[in-house]
Amino acid sequence: MADNSCKFFELYRSCRVCPWECGCNRIEGETGKCRCGPEPVVNDYMPHFGEEGCLVGERGSGAIFFSYCNLSCIFCQTANISQKGEGIPVSTDKLSDIMLWLQNEGCHNINLITPTHVSPSIACAVEKARSKGLNLPVVYNSGGYDRVETLKKLEGIVDIYLPDFKFWKNETAEKLCGASNYPEKAREAIKEMHRQVGDLEIEQGAGLAKRGLLVRHLVLPGYLDETEKILKFIAEEISPNTYVNVMGHYHPCGKARSIPGINRTLTRSEFNAAIEMARKAGLKRLDTTHWHLLDALLEA
Repeated sequence: MADNSCKFFELYRSCRVCPWECGCNRIEGETGKCRCGPEPVVNDYMPHFGEEGCLVGERGSGAIFFSYCNLSCIFCQTANISQKGEGIPVSTDKLSDIMLWLQNEGCHNINLITPTHVSPSIACAVEKARSKGLNLPVVYNSGGYDRVETLKKLEGIVDIYLPDFKFWKNETAEKLCGASNYPEKAREAIKEMHRQVGDLEIEQGAGLAKRGLLVRHLVLPGYLDETEKILKFIAEEISPNTYVNVMGHYHPCGKARSIPGINRTLTRSEFNAAIEMARKAGLKRLDTTHWHLLDALLEA
């Protein structure tokens, strides 16, 4: 049941939480593109060690994996969660308790994975958790398809924004994730995220992220021209000091296995070219956490 006492839940009444702006009344059980009602569906939560080093530290990032998504990426590696919605609905009270449990486990932050479509519930839960003693940075780990008007309501709630920037061209976005306006919405969203929190601040000594923007870009085989434009945009229109994770671990999953061009893994030369593009654009803060694993993943 929706927590109608929370001011953020009014955003669900005629839902325009994300760029789809479906207009459905999620409080009354209607669903839109994300297929999710007013209660977040949580697939799992745990200290997580697969993120960037500045988030993981020694004790892990406090990951909460939300089910469903407002995108339909055909290469999604967790389609059972993002598209099939496997998980358990939780109240905002339960969600706040999960955050506090992760803090008690020693995690360095609260990492909200795929939060966009349930961001009003998350905002309410964070406020409740903070009233009970939550003092960790809150990480908003999204696919980048976010609405600026909603992000503005999260100002002061989110400490670290961690968006993807997936595609540059509208036709590519339509083909690979079903949202033709993804590129423009991602550009708008990342600008707003940076306005709120600025460049990523990393604590000296411990090397842990405290506040700021960290952008991920998954390099897709055959789409290096879009990678170049995305990296140039980040350097020139966000900040050359943006902390960027250029990721080379693409693997064809789901429908992508049968689509020529993206039905293969990345090559070493493609990944090296992407890194050179980042450096040529003026980006110097590149995450290298998982580079040592790529030799086993990349094609020759």
